[in-house]
Amino acid sequence: MSTAATSTVASSPPRSRPRSHSLLGDYLILFKPRVSLMVIITAAAGYYLGSLASGISPFQFSLLKALFGIALVTTGSSALNQAVERSTDRRMARTADRPMAQHRIGLVHGLLVGFLLVCGGTIYLTLATNPLTGLLTLLTAVGYIAIYTPLKRITTLNTFIGAFPGALPPLIGWTAARGVVEWPAAALFSILFLWQFPHFMAIGWLYRADYAHGGVRLASTQHPTSEAARSTALQAVFYALVIIPASLWPAWLHVTGIPYAVAALVLDGFYLAAAIRFLRIMRCPDDPENRNLARRLLHVSVIYLPLLLLAMTLDARGRLLF
Repeated sequence: MSTAATSTVASSPPRSRPRSHSLLGDYLILFKPRVSLMVIITAAAGYYLGSLASGISPFQFSLLKALFGIALVTTGSSALNQAVERSTDRRMARTADRPMAQHRIGLVHGLLVGFLLVCGGTIYLTLATNPLTGLLTLLTAVGYIAIYTPLKRITTLNTFIGAFPGALPPLIGWTAARGVVEWPAAALFSILFLWQFPHFMAIGWLYRADYAHGGVRLASTQHPTSEAARSTALQAVFYALVIIPASLWPAWLHVTGIPYAVAALVLDGFYLAAAIRFLRIMRCPDDPENRNLARRLLHVSVIYLPLLLLAMTLDARGRLLF
């Protein structure tokens, strides 16, 4: 904001100080620590359950090695994602200050960091755990960067396609412990796959103006607005319903017991109730109150997944050896 005459300064908002940036701070933004933490948590849950299924203690150095390799690939994928989306990020308020969008980190710099982390993490995982885990982690990165990210500007199906790499971390954690893909790992995958839809429908509606300005194709950015509201809300409810039997699958497989099943049903009820309330956006899609409905669904989704995984690990079947 430019300075004006003294008579206008009093009625103008105070100037905000320009944000200072450091390379370390820019790296933190580049690596999306909150997203990376969620990946690590879900992968750790998969490793924990896989270890118990093998009759070995999950609390060993091999867990740290697996999570370290997964973290390397995850942060590298985030860097490459921001390299691909630097122009889109520049047009959206919520991402405009990202380091590659603002040229604080150059394209070659970001690509080099991203490729080194993805390749190094994949090689490390292959050697520290097993080749299957390394391969699945690499496929997750490729699916996220090379398939999901470009599709965000082409088709609303990007949400469905992007849910596949997004659901792989717990399965990867299982293979790091067991070395094979088994039905319990598939159950973990299905839970995370379905959980993402109400979560992302809420985010999409909350920031739909920003996404539309950036050219991102989502259910929430469709035209007319009434169709966007209908598609967004109905998808949220549909997947909140479908996740109920998926969340009970681990109990049916005897990975967990009845206490987990009860906890899962309670959490499913809260998730579904938030999604049903979200249906109100269809009444008057332009009502500002709809943002609060989206925000509530988002908050419930963020609470739901860690609590479900916690209940699963606390009631896991197997020998807990220290």
